Amino acid sequence: MSQNDMTVVEHIEELRKRIIFVAIIFLIAVIVSFFLSQPIIKYLQHSEYVKELTMNAFKITDPFKVYMQMTFVLAIVIISPFVLYQIWAFVSPGLYEKEQKITLSYIPVSVLLFLGGIAFSYLILFPFVIDFMFRLSGNMNINAVIGINEYFQFLFQITIPFGFLFQLPVVILFLTRLGIVTPMFLGKVRKYAYFLLVVIGAFITPPDIISHLMVTFPLLLLYEISIIISKIGYRKAQRMQQELESQEQV
Repeated sequence: MSQNDMTVVEHIEELRKRIIFVAIIFLIAVIVSFFLSQPIIKYLQHSEYVKELTMNAFKITDPFKVYMQMTFVLAIVIISPFVLYQIWAFVSPGLYEKEQKITLSYIPVSVLLFLGGIAFSYLILFPFVIDFMFRLSGNMNINAVIGINEYFQFLFQITIPFGFLFQLPVVILFLTRLGIVTPMFLGKVRKYAYFLLVVIGAFITPPDIISHLMVTFPLLLLYEISIIISKIGYRKAQRMQQELESQEQV
């Protein structure tokens, strides 16, 4: 039975099954992450960027809080391919066969872009931000005492948003293939998109122009790449539609 032939109740039942499956996989991922969290936390505490710093716990629960935060972040990263696959499996019966194969290929690309965004922010942006913050503290004669909980919250605040922002090309391509957006529309709203990306960059960076540019420029570049990808996807969608119309006429 195709998804188009399913009743509303059957759709809901199908969705419920997939949500339960994702929940089970998430629990398994949490268990796995329990064993991975501690070595990763230790590595991030003694990485090159902060190896001279001493991490302090200002509350007795801070180490446990950091441990659980890292566990859940790792679990979400681990299950992300499974979640994307379940979304694809739910909507794919309503797509043509070629569209099913194309959209399935989005999953590994999306995961790689997410990890690439985190790597970019951690390896390039995070060291610069840390250096800026401590230079500012030194200039103001402030002795910075680092809390382990605050350090990891700041780290997650800098890195995780970039994982999602780097999904922009995949999201744009997906919306283009569904006919929701077109490259012409993306070009027309470019200045508004630029403004929104500049605002987002300002929210996730410290208040200095260099850090802001280091974030904003890659985001603007991602938008332009998204337009190029949208053009390619739009042309393929047009050709596919023409082929289907030709087959129907035959």
